[in-house]
Amino acid sequence: MEQSQKENIKRLRTLAVATLSDGCDQIAGKRGFLDFDIKGRVNARKIAGIAATVLEVPSQEPHKPELAFDVIDESPPGSVICIGSGADANTAVWGELMTAGAVARGHEGAVLDGGTRDAALIQRDTEFPVYARSIVPSSSIGRLMTIARDVPVQVGGVIINPGDYIVGDEDGVVAIPAEHVTAIIEFAEEAESIEEEMAKFIAEVGSMRAAIDKFGRA
Repeated sequence: MEQSQKENIKRLRTLAVATLSDGCDQIAGKRGFLDFDIKGRVNARKIAGIAATVLEVPSQEPHKPELAFDVIDESPPGSVICIGSGADANTAVWGELMTAGAVARGHEGAVLDGGTRDAALIQRDTEFPVYARSIVPSSSIGRLMTIARDVPVQVGGVIINPGDYIVGDEDGVVAIPAEHVTAIIEFAEEAESIEEEMAKFIAEVGSMRAAIDKFGRA
């Protein structure tokens, strides 16, 4: 991972997904937040990292998701494994063994446009965070086929490109286009600083309207 990426991730860890989502709206001019039902399902905690992507499509052919295994094995440590699978909440695209591989490689987390399974085992053995549409017992074998890696994928209604920045917290997940990350970080840092001052002012004067008038923003 490049030094600039490490510095960006360090700064992103201090920022809220909500503020970064506003930054995507304002700076990139497009939605960055993923669908509301993609949330921390297992070991929920703050994540920030670089997207490594996997694309899966419906298929009834028996298979093993070799490309997904390769992404886990070969992506740089600290990656967020992002799997696009057509918003299929009834099929698990992640489980205990993939988690074990991700932990061994030092990855940051997984963000899934589908389900995860083996929740109890993942929690028992690791602290690895999995953001997903659901927890569901079904296997992907005979339901989905992995067809590509390191390509743009749709996850939660947002196109994620390899190398984009992924941040997740209690509010959900935001995907930040790599080409806009510096400007969005600067936007979010300034916004959170102003909002902190506004909150203090509201507590002092007892008026939200007075704070809006003073700071010029809602």
